[in-house]
Amino acid sequence: MDSVRFPSLLLLFFFFFFRYSTVVAAAGISGTRNGDQEWRSATATYTRGTATATVAGQAGACGFGELSESGYGFNSVGVSSALFERGSACGGCFELRCVDHILWCLNGSPSLVVTATDFCAPNYGLPGDYGGWCNYPREHFEMSESAFLHIAKTTADVIPVQYRRVECHRKGGMRFTMTGKSYFYQVLITNVGSDGEVAAVKVKGSRTGWIPMGRNWGQNWQCDADLRGQPLSFEVTSGRGRATTSYNVAPWNWQFGQTFEGKQFLP
Repeated sequence: MDSVRFPSLLLLFFFFFFRYSTVVAAAGISGTRNGDQEWRSATATYTRGTATATVAGQAGACGFGELSESGYGFNSVGVSSALFERGSACGGCFELRCVDHILWCLNGSPSLVVTATDFCAPNYGLPGDYGGWCNYPREHFEMSESAFLHIAKTTADVIPVQYRRVECHRKGGMRFTMTGKSYFYQVLITNVGSDGEVAAVKVKGSRTGWIPMGRNWGQNWQCDADLRGQPLSFEVTSGRGRATTSYNVAPWNWQFGQTFEGKQFLP
């Protein structure tokens, strides 16, 4: 009797094991953020104007300034607060496609990879489905006109889209722009590969150990230290937990306002 029961229990175990594995795979459950995520639903609009500045103009909520100079250009978007996450999404890459609208979406629903470079502010004076597109908890993308034209017609007002997080493919290394004054040191980090996000930063001078930096705003990171007159190294951790160290990126005679190029996350 026991010899019959054992194979039966073993078969039952494998049945539930493989059934659970199939459900997990179908749901896209993973312990890491490596690889592209599942498609999610959102909406998108566009803003007319040049693509040399951020969607909202000036430095934008991420601090990137002129997008042609920081390497982001036309394919940039402002994102609603549900996606912005207090600046942690700055530099992150999203693949977008227009869906479920035969009059507004381009044939075949082509997709486009864009970079989050600004914040789309909410307007709680308007309902979320009529003008308050960026109201929390809506997930919304405010695109440049040229980027919008890659997925939809400009006769559209607000379009339904699907999006997913993808890898950012950048040319060259990460860029570190020195700002601040005296004992307040700040660095703007741009052209970040991997998922494009920066989760943590450390800086090291020739006369200091590694100093953790805090996010001041957007992609500007700061610490209270006088680092003048020292070559500087940076350790940058991406949103996916990958870390890379750029040693002696800035020479000892660096000046505020200068930009230096460091290492890049490997594919």
